[in-house]
Order: sequence, then structure tokens, then C-alpha cells
Amino acid sequence: MTPDIILLLFAAGIAGGVINALAGGATLLTFPAMLAAGLPPVTANASNAVAIVPGHLLAVLADRRKVLPLDAKLWLSVLVCLAGGVIGALLLLALPERLFVLPVPALIGIATLLFLFSPRVAAWAEARRGDAEPSRGLGLSVLGLSAIYGGFFGAGLGVILTAVLSIADPNDIRRVKALKNLLATAVSMAAILIFITQGAVHWPETLVMLTGALAGGYLGGYLVRVLPAVIVRWFVILTGAVMTVVYAVKYWS
Repeated sequence: MTPDIILLLFAAGIAGGVINALAGGATLLTFPAMLAAGLPPVTANASNAVAIVPGHLLAVLADRRKVLPLDAKLWLSVLVCLAGGVIGALLLLALPERLFVLPVPALIGIATLLFLFSPRVAAWAEARRGDAEPSRGLGLSVLGLSAIYGGFFGAGLGVILTAVLSIADPNDIRRVKALKNLLATAVSMAAILIFITQGAVHWPETLVMLTGALAGGYLGGYLVRVLPAVIVRWFVILTGAVMTVVYAVKYWS
């Protein structure tokens, strides 16, 4: 790696750590940084997943009391997410590189839209308090599909999980967010285990970004008290929109 690439990845890691601490959506910045470093898209996706996974884990530890109790219902959800993460990761690695390249602009664009409308998801969840709970089987099926998406790409997974969990548990939005972090961690850990064992991770770039992400997460814990989250949100949205256009031109033109 050249010094400028090291700086790019480290800076993207710091920015991603701060963004996850303040608003979420780091993948919209860190995944394009991996691509800019010259990694093939599948390798960039796998390496990015490893580099930013501590963010979800730290969020779980910070609000672990709200996740309890660890009952059979919760364990079943975790198992579904672990299985979905594995399936999504295996699907990613099974696809020829050219077939993953084609949907990359669309995936970034969809994730950006999900992030843009995430406040409406939260408002919708709040409005649903007291509504009848849907069938457990349907909820697990939708959760499993969400986990497969998370193992395959991952950007916007938090927004998707928030919506899914709000359907099943509409009466406690803080618990929904805590469960979202736990289940996103399960998806991510399952996926990166597959990526690592299959040799899909390019470690030099990953470790540089991971170091930056850890520093950024720590910095974000301070900035969350002084920096308006709305500024970070719009920075992420604008970055995602620009990256969608850039990669649409690159892969679709």
C-alpha cells in the first residue's frame, strides 16, 4: 500500500467510527474507500465488513441490559440471523465478480435511501405501539431475509432490522434499537467468519481501516455530546448519493 492509500483507509475508518457512533451508515463511506484502495468489489465488501464490525458490538455492550431477558424467543432470532449471515456471505462468495459489480451502484443507492428515510421508520415504529403482533413465523421469515441481505452486503441493515423488529415488538423503541444492534452483530459475526475462513479478506487494508474505526468510535463517543447528529446524517446521505452516481457511471456506462 502507498502512503496515500493508508491515509485514505485510516481516515475512512475514523470517519466511519464517528458516523456509526453518531448516526449509523458507515458502510456508505467505508465500502467505497475499500474500492478506491484498489480492492475488487467482493474482497472490498468482505474486508469492509471485518473492519467496521466492532461498531455494532460496542453498541450492544453499551446497552446490553435492555436486550435482556435472553429467552427462547430471542435466541431463536439470534440463530436465524446467524444462519442468514452465513447464507448471505456464501451467496456473495459464490457469485462471479462481474455479477456482484452490476448491482453495486443499486445497493449503495438503496442503502442511502434507507438511511435517508430511517427517521420515518422510527416514527412509524412509535405510531405502531399497541398494534396487534403478527405471526411469529412471518416475523422470523422476514428477519431471515434481512439477515441474508446483511451477510451479502450489509449497508442499511440497521434500518431494515429496526423496521422488522418494530413490527414484532412495537411497544419499546429502546429495546428495538438494542435488539437491532445485537442481531446486526450476529449477522456481521457470522458473515465475517465465512469471509475469513474462505480467505476473502485482504488484511493489510482491513487492519488499517479497523484501527481507524476503533479510534473513530472512541472519538464519536465524545462528539455525540457536542456535534448535532443531523450534520453527520446529511454528510452520510450526500456521500451515498455521490458514490451511487460515481459507481453507476463506472459499472453501468
